[in-house]
Amino acid sequence: MHRLLRRQPELLPHGTPLLLAVSGGQDSMALLGLLLDLRARHGWQLSLWHGDHGWRPESAQQANQLAAWAHNRNLPLWLERWQRPAAERPSEAAARQWRYGQLAQRARQLDSTRVLTGHTATDRAETLLLNLARGSHRRGLASLRLRRQLDGTVELVRPLLEFDRRDTARICRDLELPIWTDSSNADRRFSRNRLRLEVGPVLNALHPGADRRIARAAEQLAQAEGATGELLRLALEPLLTPAPPGAVAAGLDRRRLAALQHGNQAQLLMHWLELHSGRRWPARCLEAPLERLAPERGPGRADLGNGWQLRWQGPTLWLCRDSAPADP
Repeated sequence: MHRLLRRQPELLPHGTPLLLAVSGGQDSMALLGLLLDLRARHGWQLSLWHGDHGWRPESAQQANQLAAWAHNRNLPLWLERWQRPAAERPSEAAARQWRYGQLAQRARQLDSTRVLTGHTATDRAETLLLNLARGSHRRGLASLRLRRQLDGTVELVRPLLEFDRRDTARICRDLELPIWTDSSNADRRFSRNRLRLEVGPVLNALHPGADRRIARAAEQLAQAEGATGELLRLALEPLLTPAPPGAVAAGLDRRRLAALQHGNQAQLLMHWLELHSGRRWPARCLEAPLERLAPERGPGRADLGNGWQLRWQGPTLWLCRDSAPADP
């Protein structure tokens, strides 16, 4: 951890307030132990946050035990319980959205620009395998990055991505840290649990250390994605045209775009859409428009969903909302 921070001091800047999401499991407790060991050297102000989803009968008791443990060590801990609407079906996605929303809000209250989670190389490997099975774009294969924007000036940082789950178990044992086991981790109805319990052990038995190597592949994909983004920005500049009325941003030269190879058209169009809509789009949204962009196909439009439309006429392709006028 110390070597990581020497290589990347901006990851957890000296003297900054840090907010650690701590579940009580071995990964987040291992990260807490490392941060406590390094706190004096780096001058951090460390605060903890725990979210109780209420999915397990023992979750409230474990949350209270964790809070008492933190209190005995003079560690400020904020404990929040998810007030999920009774009609809402519990899901990993909804729980994750609630957690990150609460963490961003608490970080702003603490004037902290860093929220930390205990994701490890094992988590990253599992995410890559799940997204690969789903047929994800390469951005999905590069997910669980070391750092990403969470909300405004608040960044989400995952300092344990160079550690695997065997490492965190050893850290907790060596530092004599308590661990609160989450019984839902054995529930095979959740896809990640099935992967963790059934697939991961097989891969590591066949090729010891497989999760670390898969995680490194995800990191290489993330680096390649970043480099590709820079090249796409440069390649996009010659294609930009003045924005027609009703467009949300500069248009694209339809003839120049159509003259490129299909794969390059798709990458440039996707990058341009993300820049100006502020969101990521599934590749399937562009399949039909790309087939109709050739100038000889005449004017047209394509609904992308969520109120966004692609429109083209003459040499120009542009992005607008449903309420925008139909003609440039």
